[in-house]
Amino acid sequence: MNESLSVPGRIGVFGGAFDPPHLGHMALVKTAMVQLGLQRLVVVPTGQAWHKTRPLSAAHHRVAMAELAFASIPGVSVDRRETLRHGPSYTVDTLRELQSEIPGQQWHLVIGEDQARRLSTWHEADQLPALAIICVAARADSSGAQGQFDGLADNIPGLTVLNMPAMAISATDIRQRVASGESIAPLVFEPVARYIDQHLLYRSD
Repeated sequence: MNESLSVPGRIGVFGGAFDPPHLGHMALVKTAMVQLGLQRLVVVPTGQAWHKTRPLSAAHHRVAMAELAFASIPGVSVDRRETLRHGPSYTVDTLRELQSEIPGQQWHLVIGEDQARRLSTWHEADQLPALAIICVAARADSSGAQGQFDGLADNIPGLTVLNMPAMAISATDIRQRVASGESIAPLVFEPVARYIDQHLLYRSD
């Protein structure tokens, strides 16, 4: 674990496959840092994802791309612990490990809309609110983002909603574009696009 995270304060945790990390992920991280007043945010690429039906790209590629994508954002670091863990990766285990290593912090678990709606299916989901403040990144609409999660908030104490700009970007679309030979320049950070090209990731052949 990066020793710089030993500074007391608010720390965010943002997990995901990052296969690949894209500009939507970067916007979410920047939004979380500002709206939550975080001193640090830990990006955690998943290891063996229990909820994914497709095989993920090799962990070392996803970690390397995450490091390239988030390196320019002050206060953000990439933690590879889940990729080194044997068996399925569970967020609850990661939060417990981080709290044990860096006690006395206020932890914020940053998740997307789609993850929020499936939160009840997560391993030991009932334990998550006791370990971290659950923060959902939602696209604001004319009625405001908060209303989208009123039902979810009834079951998650302290639920916080992050208002995100509309960004129609998905990792699935990026992988499909690469496989089809289309440009992904508007969707990913340039070093990530270069890494994908150099390592021939997501090629259909």
